[in-house]
Amino acid sequence: MKLSLVTLHAEPSAQSVPLAAACLKAHLDSCFCEQGHPLSVSMPEYFPAVPLDQILTDLCDLQPDIIGFPVYIWNHERVMTLAGLLKKRLPGVVLLAGGPEVTADPFRVLGEAPFDTVVIGEGEETMAELCERLLSGQPFMGVAGTAWLADDKEQLLARPQMRSLDKLASPYLMGLLDEHIRQGMVWQLSRGCPFACEFCYDGMGDRSVRRYPLERLEQELRYFVERGASQIFALDSTFNTDRPRAKHILRLIKQEAPAVHFHFEVRHELLDREQAELFASLTCSLQIGLQSADPQVAGGVGRPFDRESFRRKVMLLNDSGATFGFDLIYGLPGDTLDTFSEGLDFALSLYPNHLDIFILSVLPGTKLFQRAAELGLQSLSEAPYTLVSTPHFPPHDLARAGSLATATDIFYSRGKAVAWFNGVCRALGVRPITLISGFADWLVAQFGEVPDESSLDDQAIWQLQRRFLTEQFNDRPAQGLAAVDCVDYHYAYGVALMAIMPEPGDMRLLQGKRLLNLPLVCPPSVTRMSFSYEILEILESGEPDPRWIAKHLRPVGSQAIIYPARGEVRTESLIPAYMHLLALLDGTRTAKQLLATIGLSADDTLDFLVFAYEEGVVVEPDRVPPAQACY
Repeated sequence: MKLSLVTLHAEPSAQSVPLAAACLKAHLDSCFCEQGHPLSVSMPEYFPAVPLDQILTDLCDLQPDIIGFPVYIWNHERVMTLAGLLKKRLPGVVLLAGGPEVTADPFRVLGEAPFDTVVIGEGEETMAELCERLLSGQPFMGVAGTAWLADDKEQLLARPQMRSLDKLASPYLMGLLDEHIRQGMVWQLSRGCPFACEFCYDGMGDRSVRRYPLERLEQELRYFVERGASQIFALDSTFNTDRPRAKHILRLIKQEAPAVHFHFEVRHELLDREQAELFASLTCSLQIGLQSADPQVAGGVGRPFDRESFRRKVMLLNDSGATFGFDLIYGLPGDTLDTFSEGLDFALSLYPNHLDIFILSVLPGTKLFQRAAELGLQSLSEAPYTLVSTPHFPPHDLARAGSLATATDIFYSRGKAVAWFNGVCRALGVRPITLISGFADWLVAQFGEVPDESSLDDQAIWQLQRRFLTEQFNDRPAQGLAAVDCVDYHYAYGVALMAIMPEPGDMRLLQGKRLLNLPLVCPPSVTRMSFSYEILEILESGEPDPRWIAKHLRPVGSQAIIYPARGEVRTESLIPAYMHLLALLDGTRTAKQLLATIGLSADDTLDFLVFAYEEGVVVEPDRVPPAQACY
């Protein structure tokens, strides 16, 4: 018997991993291999760019007996359409669906597409029983953990969630997700959430938390590292709920995977100084669900909130040097454009590295969905269930909040502004929200609307920041130059962080004068940039402050290179002749051939090339990594 578990992803990304399908396959393989049953489970996966006709053809070619779909907000419509097409093409196939969308509203899904039955909640035990019945020729309707229609009557038989995850096989250790590991991996550490936020369906309504054994997690972590994992997203919505366990995992990561970038979701209330320092010691970023900074709005959806406590906890992260960001939602019950704007101002003042801002989705299965009529929440009836209006947040205010969210994404998050943003606000004498609001209006003046951030690359955003701030400091040109220097430097710093470094060079070339006679090139990992002030003096002054820079430093100009080396980003201020040399080295000419042009002695040039070669600032042409912009 053949079972195809089909994943329709939202978009190509490091998080686009068919984890649900892999968990089911791991359990089914372990169960039926022991029993000797002939069950073959495949996991085809597709992205939106693949036409439904192609998916339909592929699945028909597999000749499956059963086809199952994990259904989420982002693929709901495509799955329903595909299910209808499959039932026409393969009328004898058993069609199943599961996942959050199904668990939240199973009979709606059954009414939208010709599924034979749908799986409610966790699917491993339910799918095993379904397959066992099908293999033995028994009727599969009526399995615990499913819902179905019998003579147009709704039928549902619940299954208690597993008390322990210990017996579940690891899809990672079984090699089911190997092809995804290098790009990025979603690492499930637990299931469930102990909190009861009324807008959220995390844990699919279950407030218990069940965690995988630490021994299994240790094996999985080593498995990821051995296979070259670049980044790992910890799938645990409240990673630090169990503080001793969280600290154990962080120490394990520090020991086993120091070079891998991790992403965690944490609750601010549970942070302590030791956690902050452990996070800061890793290559990782944290996401904190602020959602609303208004205590009344937050409390109204089951999230008691104290601003000063939140500020103190976040300061632990700032003091330790940890990288973190906030989630914000606008449109919650009682929220207004003013309270959202004030909350955005509060969030920006705390130096998050990024902000993710969303309009409320009134998700089926949540308490807000059940109370929507009572609260006057009007939302789309189909996925993604986006809010349309509330008594306190009419459509035009929601549109403005959306513009502020996009402007923040462009100027602050994508613009890597955390280091200089609040210093610029103080220099201009404005609140963070005032600067963001002004930028949103400026974008409208430039483009006729606030553009979608996905339409702008990083270089375009950098140039928008420069132009906007130059206008803002029009009456204070010295401060304006300082502000633009800060923007330029941190743009270059961001390029260096993301750069692909050249392979290590042959250190034997440092002997004698060999480098003078070797064609070299400045690789894309090195950014060459000119500044109005001496950039090293700005960096030594602490948090960028255009007022202080303009008052205490002279705009003497400087030129520098910003590049990654030995696990850090380095900045070297260079004389113009060396910068000229780097610009002229194109991989075809030697430094010796360029001596007359750059006006340097052979000895001075050789001394610089030795330094530059050791640092990866110059390399042989065949060591240049894939193309990136070099400015």
